[in-house]
Amino acid sequence: MGEFVRAASTTEIAPGHSLLVVLKGKQIALFNVGGEFFALDNLCTHEEGPLAEGEIEGHEVTCPWHGAKFDIRTGEVLCDPAYEAVARHNVRVIGTDIEVEI
Repeated sequence: MGEFVRAASTTEIAPGHSLLVVLKGKQIALFNVGGEFFALDNLCTHEEGPLAEGEIEGHEVTCPWHGAKFDIRTGEVLCDPAYEAVARHNVRVIGTDIEVEI
């Protein structure tokens, strides 16, 4: 099991947006969906496109490079060209701090 590390403040990510953070040398995409926060590895499993720069629609993020879609809550692939899920990280909010388990 990993440890929780402070990643950002809740005020840094507006609903429907994302933020790229680097925690322990790992790129993590943080997402705010309706006030709930989620964290995935930033790199798409197809060709390592930056998911933090992807379009967010509901609980889906679309890779800006080739259009693979992932479920923000689970990391599961929703459409080609990716075939592998993206790693998901546990998130907790304490006060206004977002912490991610790494």
